[in-house]
Amino acid sequence: MNAMIFQSVTRDSFFTRLDVRSKLCMMVVVTAVAFVWESPLLNGLLALATVAACLAAGIKWGYLRFVCTLLLPFYLLLIVTQGFFGGPLIAARTGQATLTPLFTFPASWALIGGGEMSIEGVWYALNIVFKTLTLTLVVPLGVFTTDVNVMTVGMVRAHIPYKMAFIFSSTLRFFPLFFGELQAIIEAQRLRGLAWEELGLFRRVSVYAKVAVPLILGALVKSQQLEVVLQSKAFSGSPERTYLHESKLGAADYWLLAGCILFLVTAGVAYLGWGIGRFGGPV
Repeated sequence: MNAMIFQSVTRDSFFTRLDVRSKLCMMVVVTAVAFVWESPLLNGLLALATVAACLAAGIKWGYLRFVCTLLLPFYLLLIVTQGFFGGPLIAARTGQATLTPLFTFPASWALIGGGEMSIEGVWYALNIVFKTLTLTLVVPLGVFTTDVNVMTVGMVRAHIPYKMAFIFSSTLRFFPLFFGELQAIIEAQRLRGLAWEELGLFRRVSVYAKVAVPLILGALVKSQQLEVVLQSKAFSGSPERTYLHESKLGAADYWLLAGCILFLVTAGVAYLGWGIGRFGGPV
């Protein structure tokens, strides 16, 4: 795994020029709407818009492909389980007692004979797939396009406690070091003759389990070193301090804030008033 996965984007874009506070507002609004919406169509459009925004912001396609590949087994399992066994849940949500069959296994088949996958179950599973994809990608859209130092200042300006902002930024700084050490350990094992490409799945998991021990010990050593450094500098966690970087809201930030609030209010009114966004609703 490449350590660059958890570092900021290198290309300048509209998102990199935004203040972290407007990005936090965007993340909160998109997350809230994705949670509330149950329509696979609307959640699919929201997920597509999030992917397009990630690509426009300079997030590499390789990272998006990695996330989708990682979540693919969960998505397939979700579609199968909801397609075959989601009838009671869908009936509770929509009051629809009879589901539309997509296909039925022959009754003569052992164990799965007579099993029926419903169209409504597949649609409900797709709704969850798009929902989780949006929630997974909206975070790097805000985090990867912001410098860690600027992010800390912006979070403090948003009245987030400085200690929490410092812990969050320190965690982001640890990720490249963490995966860099993982890559170094794997390369060291390659030099000793371990052929990763020829290992089976279970053997590879076993090797990764052994790699975890020095990796965790290295992370503990680094955290202890960070603690010593903070104590030597008399770190108090007080936000009343000077900052090298600045965080200012510009015209684009105010437009984004206004658009997010308008989007949230419109989605809420449409959902409560006309059922737009409900599963089985008009849209």
